[in-house]
Amino acid sequence: EVCTKTAINSCSDCIKSGAYCGWCKQLNFTKPGEQEAARCDTQAALKERGCMEEDIISPKNVFFNVKNSTLSKNTDTTDDPIQLQPQEVYLKLRPGLSKTFRINFQRIEGYPVDLYYLMDLSYSMEDDLRSIKSLGNQLFEALQGITKKGRIGFGSFVDKTVLPFTNTNPEKLKKPCAEKEQFCQPAFGYRHVLSMTADKATFQKEVNKQNISGNLDSPEGTLDAIMQAAVCGDRIGWRNSSTRIIVLTTDDGFHMAGDGKLAGILEPNDEKCYLENKIYSKSITYNMFIEMIPKSEVGVLSEDSRNVVELIKAAYNRLSSKVTVTHDSLPDNVKVTYTPKCPNGGGSGGDTGVCDNVGVGMMVSFDVTVTAKECLDRNISFTIGPLGIKDKLKVSVSTRCECECDDPQTDAHPYCNRQGKVNCGMCSCKDTFVGQKCECSIKGKDVSSLKAACQKDNGTECEGRGDCVCGVCQCHAIPGGLAYYGTHCECENESCEKYKNQLCGGNGKCICKNCVCDPEYEGPACQCKKSDEQCRSDQSVCNGRGTCQCNQCKCIEGYQRPFCKFCPACQTPCITKGESSSTHYRKCIECLGFQTGPFSKNCSEACKSIHKFEMVDTLPPGKPCDVRDVENCRVFFTTFQLVGEDNYTAQILKKKECPELPNIYGIIGGSIAGVALIGLLILLLIKGIIYMNDLKEFRRFENEKKKAKWTDVTNPLFQNATTTVANPTFTGE
Repeated sequence: EVCTKTAINSCSDCIKSGAYCGWCKQLNFTKPGEQEAARCDTQAALKERGCMEEDIISPKNVFFNVKNSTLSKNTDTTDDPIQLQPQEVYLKLRPGLSKTFRINFQRIEGYPVDLYYLMDLSYSMEDDLRSIKSLGNQLFEALQGITKKGRIGFGSFVDKTVLPFTNTNPEKLKKPCAEKEQFCQPAFGYRHVLSMTADKATFQKEVNKQNISGNLDSPEGTLDAIMQAAVCGDRIGWRNSSTRIIVLTTDDGFHMAGDGKLAGILEPNDEKCYLENKIYSKSITYNMFIEMIPKSEVGVLSEDSRNVVELIKAAYNRLSSKVTVTHDSLPDNVKVTYTPKCPNGGGSGGDTGVCDNVGVGMMVSFDVTVTAKECLDRNISFTIGPLGIKDKLKVSVSTRCECECDDPQTDAHPYCNRQGKVNCGMCSCKDTFVGQKCECSIKGKDVSSLKAACQKDNGTECEGRGDCVCGVCQCHAIPGGLAYYGTHCECENESCEKYKNQLCGGNGKCICKNCVCDPEYEGPACQCKKSDEQCRSDQSVCNGRGTCQCNQCKCIEGYQRPFCKFCPACQTPCITKGESSSTHYRKCIECLGFQTGPFSKNCSEACKSIHKFEMVDTLPPGKPCDVRDVENCRVFFTTFQLVGEDNYTAQILKKKECPELPNIYGIIGGSIAGVALIGLLILLLIKGIIYMNDLKEFRRFENEKKKAKWTDVTNPLFQNATTTVANPTFTGE
């Protein structure tokens, strides 16, 4: 028995947390500073800690029979025999604590049987129908051999009367059989022919009236027919106290769920009766039945079904000799299991209980175990019973989740300083008082401020390790005799680091979760003797670039062990820890070497990192560092890092490398000449463009002139500007 405690604030929380948790209501059971949750534990642990047995609250399961009539011996004295005992029980369960009780079942001889013969009347069953018409007397004789209170009903089926299952041509609907067939009834889905009767003459008469029908596809509407035969109880005539048997005869498969979509039938079967004038109005390898339908058997008919009587008797005997006990639907937080007690041994249990080879008059028992996994919001009920038998056991279940502590009724109990009442050993204080024993008055005080005083950095009150009483944390005790401490109960001395399975390695004390080592030890678990022997190099510890911890160097960022001497992250000797640091360092070179630059006025103060420098005529071999000064001259230097992180020496080259001054006159003259040359080139370019354009226009004019044709006529309005006058007296001499 184990009590797995979670968040426990009351007796009810304790009871709900585990099936074996008990609550001690004894006053003064908890020690000062101990949580009230310490009252919750197993009964053995509580007794060991001094709690009296009569003060331990641990509810047990309650069980009693509501109805427990004796089993019937036969059916002679009553029409409603009892085969299952008890008939009704009540359980009040504690969550997680199972309750087991026994039920008994006994098959009585001569128990009423209602047999419904459901026959496939598709065209291929023609010879089988002829055989059934002649087997009526044998069916009744076989039924009488089982019980004197037997009745038979009859129904038939074909298929849904819609395409593609049945030809919907009006003529084919009236006569779906072959043309030569004279006796053929119209297509139908399911027809109830005869209600339950004990008159074999009536049965024979109605069966003789039946004719075959037909459909298109191979599968039949078998499941529709079975459903209607099962749910239309008043039409079929099922008795309340009887073994109900449906005998299904067919020679083909059956339509499965989803096949109706081919005919536009989308709604699933709603398990309701739809018989109108005995016709089903919603009809718009058979070993599978054993898996699909509980309490079912399969037999193979002969070619003309003449062996149907023998098959029925054999199937009934197999079904009736197998007792399977189960229950209806349950909520998720309730579980029911079965352990069979079969008269012949064997059987199987679990979610169902099964016994085989149970004969008439044999009593078979099942141990039923019911468990409520958690508290129920309301009372529930369900039924248990053998499949195929109407006898059922009604089980009503509720849960026990509250404590019955029988507390004193006074509201001013002395244990609570007369400022509250006792509730299962704890004080329930009045509105203006708080505390484990209502010892603190908060009248006139700001409750939120008192709570805030118990919170560290706006976190949980007292770090979840104590109770806030009047603004002060009262820390809880720790199993083992220790306790939390500190202003907010933040400290305890048990969670420091361990070394060799000892707190602080046995070389120090654990104080508020941190090791305080003895003088000669160090380390987070005081696991190391103080020594720097393996940290020394060149008479320095870690080259001044780290600390020696546990006789090993712990270097600053960038430097590597074992002695923090090298810094691979430093790109060149000219660059230290970053660009800003490098710029500062280079300004110091200019300041120290030539007394120029930004640091020239406070060079010694700003450049303490350069411990020593000297001006030299030549630098050591290798690529030197360089920096440009305020005159844009290059200053060359080398550095060497001393012990420590920011400690250097430098050698600075005396001669700077300055750029030559530019020839001002040459620059000006060249600029003027360049501008003049560019202007001249632009003028020549413009002149050339104008010339080319004029030449192009002249040539176009010449071409047009050559193409022109003039007529040699004289304008009558034209008068020559020259007038010739002849002297009549002139002889030419």
